[in-house]
Amino acid sequence: MVDETKNEATVNDTLTEDPGATETAAKPSPADQIRESASKLGSEAAERARAFAGEGKERATGALDEVAKMFEGAASDVDARLGEQYGQYARSAAQGISNFSESLRGKEVDDLIADATAFVKKSPVIAVGAAAAVGFVLARLIKSGVDAASDAGDPAPKE
Repeated sequence: MVDETKNEATVNDTLTEDPGATETAAKPSPADQIRESASKLGSEAAERARAFAGEGKERATGALDEVAKMFEGAASDVDARLGEQYGQYARSAAQGISNFSESLRGKEVDDLIADATAFVKKSPVIAVGAAAAVGFVLARLIKSGVDAASDAGDPAPKE
């Protein structure tokens, strides 16, 4: 014989359960899905930005090292032409660039961002002026590159 009291309890429990409760608990709302997707995309973007910044930092330190070597090489020429005192200026400039490169290499990207943010908050006028100067130099470099490329593309004049 089948235990009818046990079956009645199961039927009663099934009838009293909220059918939407299990669906809601298992399936997040569309707004939650959008928030989760946006959070995931934001995290991925931040990671990619950090990776690009890390690559940029490595390139910048390499370029600074090259500039320091160039100044060191020029110091001997300056010694011969203008005197040892002026050559020392070139050596100290090379040393300063090399020290800056090493300090840049030793910091994490997040530390550099924090330092830049603190500098901008501390001296916004200097930061805006430096940004304008860098923008001007970049614009001139790009313009000269475009001019050189257009000159290289012109056919030679016929005689």
